[in-house]
Amino acid sequence: MTIRVLLADDQEMIRTAFRMILSAQPDMEIVAAVADGRAAVDEARRLRPDVCLLDIRMPALDGLEATRVLAGAGVRDPLNVLIATTFDLDEYVYRALRNGACGFLLKDMSPALLVEAVRAAATGASMVSPSVTVRLLSHLAPQRVDGAEPEPDPVEALTEREEAVVKLVAHGHTNDEVAERLYVSQATVKTHLSHVQRKLGARNRVEVAAWAWRTGLCAAD
Repeated sequence: MTIRVLLADDQEMIRTAFRMILSAQPDMEIVAAVADGRAAVDEARRLRPDVCLLDIRMPALDGLEATRVLAGAGVRDPLNVLIATTFDLDEYVYRALRNGACGFLLKDMSPALLVEAVRAAATGASMVSPSVTVRLLSHLAPQRVDGAEPEPDPVEALTEREEAVVKLVAHGHTNDEVAERLYVSQATVKTHLSHVQRKLGARNRVEVAAWAWRTGLCAAD
């Protein structure tokens, strides 16, 4: 299946770089590349791409508002939106994810992470830049959440290998990196994550990582 991608960034150099990286993938096609948020919304509604890769600071309409329009609560047939930005601000991350984004990346990411994130977004899965993931989710550690409700137990206990995968994901590692560290295939990592999501009732890897930090699993390293 070909993943159809819409790019929106007000810097032509960034659009060109992303286009080169993604177009080089045999399973990806750039269907539009625009310079402002309003054009991104219009083209996304017209073309219905599999992934909308949006910058935050753009003229006409910023990427956070465009995300809400395309993927926010109450949107019929929401699109998969992936944010890529230079600005590593917690407020932006929270707003992007709250507005329906299924990923948040920094523009200094590796080409491999960009490709993996687009593939994840095409399936509705979440991918957040490792540095952002660890910084934000570490604030959910039990000792930092005053008066927090106890976490419900998983519907089924996690296996030792599943816990190992969860810890690595919670520390911001990609599937490639998890597979390398545990000496298993990417397919095996994805299978473990699928089982974990079912057991936790989590929708994506970000929720899995948040659970790990809230329950103190990461602190058990």
